[in-house]
Amino acid sequence: MKRRQFLNAATALAAGGALAAVPANAQTPAPQPEGFGPPMPEPFGFEQVAALAAERATQVYVQPVSELVGSFADLNYDQYRAIRFRRDRDPWAASKDFGIDLLSPGSIFYEPVQINLVRDGIARPIPFDPALLDFDPSHFPDGPDLRTIGNMGWSGFRVRTFLNRPGVMDEFLVFQGASYFRAVARGTLYGLSARGLAIKTGSPDGEEFPLFTDFWVHEPEPGADTVRIHAILDSKSVAAAFQFDVTPGAVTMVRTRLALFPRVDLRETGLAPLTSMFWFSPASRRAVDDYRPACHDSDGLQMHTGAGQSLWRGLMSPRNLQISSFMDRDPKGFGLIQRARDFESYQDAEAMYHLRPSAWIEPEGDWGAGEVRLVEIPVENEFNDNIVSYWVPKDVLTRGERREFSYRLSFAALPPSDLPLAKVRQVRSGRSINVETTRSYIIDFDLGMFRETLPNFQVSTSEGRIVHSYIKPLPDQNALRLAFEFEPGNTKLAELQAVLTDPDGLALSETWLTRWTA
Repeated sequence: MKRRQFLNAATALAAGGALAAVPANAQTPAPQPEGFGPPMPEPFGFEQVAALAAERATQVYVQPVSELVGSFADLNYDQYRAIRFRRDRDPWAASKDFGIDLLSPGSIFYEPVQINLVRDGIARPIPFDPALLDFDPSHFPDGPDLRTIGNMGWSGFRVRTFLNRPGVMDEFLVFQGASYFRAVARGTLYGLSARGLAIKTGSPDGEEFPLFTDFWVHEPEPGADTVRIHAILDSKSVAAAFQFDVTPGAVTMVRTRLALFPRVDLRETGLAPLTSMFWFSPASRRAVDDYRPACHDSDGLQMHTGAGQSLWRGLMSPRNLQISSFMDRDPKGFGLIQRARDFESYQDAEAMYHLRPSAWIEPEGDWGAGEVRLVEIPVENEFNDNIVSYWVPKDVLTRGERREFSYRLSFAALPPSDLPLAKVRQVRSGRSINVETTRSYIIDFDLGMFRETLPNFQVSTSEGRIVHSYIKPLPDQNALRLAFEFEPGNTKLAELQAVLTDPDGLALSETWLTRWTA
């Protein structure tokens, strides 16, 4: 999917429609004692969605596709953006805290999504209704062609609240396109995306993209600070039920619960996937001719392992597909981070990369053995997402068995919690001025605790040789610089790492990691 198309088309507005009766299988009457009147419907919740997903998993998967007709067919980017949601038809119009927009089909969004509104515990579908959309006459001078439209389905939805300014409802969450969703925190702009699942990502057989096919959005109670969303995800390999409890703010928290119902044995399925863009930075800008110092939505994969180690793996835009695995058990957290937060790091007054959020995953409960996997795909511009990270369980997710996972997904400028260790602030890399085949690395850590006494350091490589290593404080930059040169010799690939330590070898900084390729 084209990044610029996806990100920009996802910001076009659309609308919701009138409510219809709820399907019979969406509600299960609760038994009532004799003599107490008719049974009351059970409030709609996760187990109803799980039951629907379990039933879906017993059926042959058929990918839903809408035939886009009339004004919704063959829309270009500008035309799609010219279809606007009528704010006076907001299904949550009675709410003083939240608003919701339903998004039109068209352009790259051709998969129909069934959206249901849950009010007072009762779920009712919101049918597609083009009469609830405004069409900009500059792009539709003869008015919209709404003949033979039918129920094409919505393409997704977005949620609004008073996030940044009093009296202004900013959007902070959007679900649109396959299983993608994005969120922002106060003072940030849309950047990286989250996904429901990652299946066969980076596989030579091609990636499988599951879809969110059905949503149940719960109308918030007066004074509520959280929005609850249920969803069904479906694909050739698995059906799943999701619950998202989303609380916007300085940190926008997405509490996530999912139940998986595999159609086949799943061995390479990614949980809590994040998708981002990295083109270049001072550490990785081979053959890039661009005025900006850096261009990325995320600059590193940060990990807190189950053993208490803190890792920082700088991202790359490699010449060839690269897949890295970081083995762990019961990880404490991992995520794609935009650590450089100042305008000077990017010098981009349009994209404003310094305002892109980071995303941080904190597993709830024991996830057991597995790996954090990082996929890096070659790109030649900033218009395609090329970075994916996720957790792969070691155990097979067996066909026919229900498996549950829960985690907290935080969108914020930086992770909301961190370990008290010196952080990598910036990395620079380039060809050595002394030997053409040698590469120089410069790693700047926070100076912090090292103002009085310099730490020890350890630099190592899986192949080749480390030479000319040293550390030097830079008080004016509030940084401690670790520098070294890497001699690859005849190797084609090497894993490098560096860490600051005390005299006993105890880590005083996070461990910096990178991969060098010939």
